[in-house]
Amino acid sequence: MDALLSAVAAGVRIFDLGQPLEPTIPVSPSHPGFRIALMRRHGDTVRADGSSAANDLFTSGTHVGTHVDALAHVSLDDRLFGGVSASGAQAGGRFSSHGIETMPPLVCRGVLLDIPRLKGVDCLEPEQAITAADCEAAAAAQGIEVRPGDVVLVRSGWSKHWGDATFFLGHEHGVPGPDESAAHWISSKGAVCTGAETVAYEQIIAGRGHTLLPVHVHLLVEKGINIIELLDLSGLAAAGVSEFTFVLAPLKIVGATGSPVRPLAVVSA
Repeated sequence: MDALLSAVAAGVRIFDLGQPLEPTIPVSPSHPGFRIALMRRHGDTVRADGSSAANDLFTSGTHVGTHVDALAHVSLDDRLFGGVSASGAQAGGRFSSHGIETMPPLVCRGVLLDIPRLKGVDCLEPEQAITAADCEAAAAAQGIEVRPGDVVLVRSGWSKHWGDATFFLGHEHGVPGPDESAAHWISSKGAVCTGAETVAYEQIIAGRGHTLLPVHVHLLVEKGINIIELLDLSGLAAAGVSEFTFVLAPLKIVGATGSPVRPLAVVSA
């Protein structure tokens, strides 16, 4: 504990990896969007001393904004990770197995694989695949090694398009992302979690949308590796940070298939 406090006292930089939540953000068409309303305004009720309070009501899908997928999110042939029956687990309207409340908080080593930096560009092209070879080359170029227990964040640069929801979603032109070879490379390294900047942690081909999600199947169903989506990795990349302490805690929404999160990357100042 003394060592930890001494490290904090010596100075750290904290990178906020979460995107802002507001009604105009990009949202996958298969998920309900984010809405917020001011339900109680200052002045609606005024206390005897002149003070007042306001509060809000928000509604959102669990896979909206920066979020983490629970292992209950995807099934294959009616099976979740570990062979659990998906139809059986979802009986009653929420999951009795692999809900997001079963995912522990993460405080661990994180690594950033900066694919645009590797290729000498600001952002990858629409529907460009991030391959296992790209991941291997990025790690070598950055002088890092992915180890068991790591969180692996894969940058495409796509967050630069966050302000244009239609282009960001890429239904007509596609979206860059990890392909199956990259997913197998990451799982082979023993990663406990992985994340990226796009609405789906996949290479999305133009016109195909989310009709097939093989990377989700491999990571969530076959390997039990949680996926974080809609990260903002621009700050880490601009600072040239490749290794950091990664902090993430999903909301304990019992039986849910995912949770909004606000991930942090902590590095020595």
